Amino acid sequence: MNAAKSTPPASGGKLQIIVPVYNEQAVIPAFMQRLHGVLDHEPINWSVLFVNDGSTDDTLQQLQRLNQQDKRVGYINLSRNFGKEHAMTAGLDLCDADAVVIMDVDLQDPPELIPEMLSQWRNGFDVVYATRRERHGESALKKATAHGFYRLMNRLGEIPIPRDTGDFRLLSRRAVAALRQLRERNRFMKGLYAWIGYPQTSVLFDRQPRAAGHSKWNFGKLWRFAMDGITAFSTVPLRFATWIGLGVALFAFVYGLIIIIKTLLHGSDVPGYPSLMTVILFLGGIQLMALGVIGEYLGRMFSETKQRPLYLVESIQPADNDR
Repeated sequence: MNAAKSTPPASGGKLQIIVPVYNEQAVIPAFMQRLHGVLDHEPINWSVLFVNDGSTDDTLQQLQRLNQQDKRVGYINLSRNFGKEHAMTAGLDLCDADAVVIMDVDLQDPPELIPEMLSQWRNGFDVVYATRRERHGESALKKATAHGFYRLMNRLGEIPIPRDTGDFRLLSRRAVAALRQLRERNRFMKGLYAWIGYPQTSVLFDRQPRAAGHSKWNFGKLWRFAMDGITAFSTVPLRFATWIGLGVALFAFVYGLIIIIKTLLHGSDVPGYPSLMTVILFLGGIQLMALGVIGEYLGRMFSETKQRPLYLVESIQPADNDR
């Protein structure tokens, strides 16, 4: 990481909160109440920029009402649901502040942590990420898979990614400018935050259950998310397929020598059908697995070559944080 720290203003400046939302009408009022309770006492001009990621409920109407009541609340309305990673990218592309905080609206990311993040930012850190000590309200399976995923990523990837850390973080102006240059289509934002370097530090918190509504993540989405992360920041699976191929070839060579020696010593016998089918199925499975790994990377390369925009905006209502 770059050793030279940025120099944020000692006091004042502009803070913008980027909040991606998808069908979150039940929790937006509570979120804004908590946010006001924290930031109204901070010596900084702040605003909120919601990114409506194709919600089908009353989310957009709530954002419009909030904007009419408080000009510090702005929103970006995307043309359809592009996914959280792209919604966060839209917020980063269109924000304008000295410091930017990305957080979820469900209050699992506590707004009360923002002052501590601002303090670390004023100490010169470009990225201040929130690391979970505990994950309350989540199943044992989800905790175990999340625990394993972050550790697997750090074993496979070349860029260390903070463990037990989500998207809740503060970014300096130059960190945001760096992220804007990364336009890959299959986005794994946690890896991109780490890739840009710059001085980074963490603050600890206990993740609470959702204040309202329900999670939009299911097993299929989490699986695709994990595959995007692994393929975006590691080529180990490709090398693993090569190692498996070499191992199988070595096994076949040794097994062939054994058969030759047995034939020379004891004569030829009729080969057994079960052993033949076992070998065929084993080799076929290995080949299909290797083709699947290659296909995952090839599919992502195909997506990149089309050069489609990361998102499309239907409407924008900017926030005004000049109080």
